[in-house]
Amino acid sequence: EELEEYNKLMEEAARRDHRRIGKEMNLFMLCDEGPGFPFFLPKGMALKNALIDYWRDIHYKANYVEVSTPLIMNRHLWETSGHWDHYKDNMYATKIDGEDYCIKPMNCPGGVMVYRSQPHSYRELPLRLFEFGTVYRYEKSGEVHGLTRVRGLTQDDSHIYCTREQMKDELTSLLTFVLNLLKDFGLTDFYLELSTKDPNKYVGSDEIWEEATNTLAEVAKESNLELVDDPCGAAFYGPKISVQARDAIGRTWQVSTIQLDFNLPERFQLEYIAKDGTHQRPVMIHRALFGSIERFFAVLLEHYAGAFPAWLAPVQVLGVPVADEFAPHLAGFVKSLEDEMVRCEIDYSDDRFGKKIRNASKSKVPFILIVGEEDMNNNAVSFRFRDGSQLNGVPVDTAREQILTVIKKRVQVNSADDFNAAVAE
Repeated sequence: EELEEYNKLMEEAARRDHRRIGKEMNLFMLCDEGPGFPFFLPKGMALKNALIDYWRDIHYKANYVEVSTPLIMNRHLWETSGHWDHYKDNMYATKIDGEDYCIKPMNCPGGVMVYRSQPHSYRELPLRLFEFGTVYRYEKSGEVHGLTRVRGLTQDDSHIYCTREQMKDELTSLLTFVLNLLKDFGLTDFYLELSTKDPNKYVGSDEIWEEATNTLAEVAKESNLELVDDPCGAAFYGPKISVQARDAIGRTWQVSTIQLDFNLPERFQLEYIAKDGTHQRPVMIHRALFGSIERFFAVLLEHYAGAFPAWLAPVQVLGVPVADEFAPHLAGFVKSLEDEMVRCEIDYSDDRFGKKIRNASKSKVPFILIVGEEDMNNNAVSFRFRDGSQLNGVPVDTAREQILTVIKKRVQVNSADDFNAAVAE
């Protein structure tokens, strides 16, 4: 029985393989000309931009400020941060004007430079900086795998600077921020992992590591989530909490991470002016929500098997006219949706209507809109959903409002019943 269940799981995992689905849906490509460096195609960019737009929106609402840091920086920066001693085997290096430069494998030293560019008062803290930064890491060819292990990745990083007195509240708030995000993406089953110091690969004192680790452990335990220890799994500059999300078939993926760092502020001599006028060291919190957008893209693709909620779907509405004479009516309605930034396509092919519907059903688009003579005469459209159920003759103004409502609510809709429930809430 266990073997039979395992084989079923393997079959389902193969069916959901993001590399296969990505190719079928024309989302991205992997090729020998760029091993480990994925190419995102137009539909893949639509999904990627939906992730980025969502990410920016929630950060601005939470009083973060966006920054951008250089892709290539001098070796001295990486020596100061500790990356040159502890991470250089994974870094790409080059020479500029006779000096060593590195392509950044992480965004954090750039974020430190932004903080250090001007003096700061305790009144400004916590200071929350965020960056959508592409980084490059050398991975051995045998370790590269689809979008889940790449050499060029885009990290949704945030670096938060706060006082020691603020750090626990900030960590608690961050954890809530992370878990709410995952729920928006339908990843509602998760646990926390606490990664602690590797005694052979760390910077800073044992006392600082102990304080940072204990603080993270307290915050994790107070979340009322399952907490699993990950001995020696921390980065060299500080311990971390990672959120391990279970997908639709029970597999575990590491997504968001929160790291508490006393060491980079010390190594870069970061300061803020305290209430009593003294110069104090801030605490630095590293936090990624998606982890990397490429890996999160793959996780979502496998979790939903390509059948995304409407707000994420690369194509949100696919129009299928019953015959050519009904196409102008359909095109006018689709244009009104595109004016609201809904991602739409119309099947203008010469295929028979039945084949168009079969192709549309395979496309995993959440809303298939059909227009025939009765729809055109009544200024209406008909919906077809992924399970084959339909809603016929919906007035165009109502249909537009309902589509926008479902997209805004970020809910999964696979049937007419799902749709009716979503618009009724």
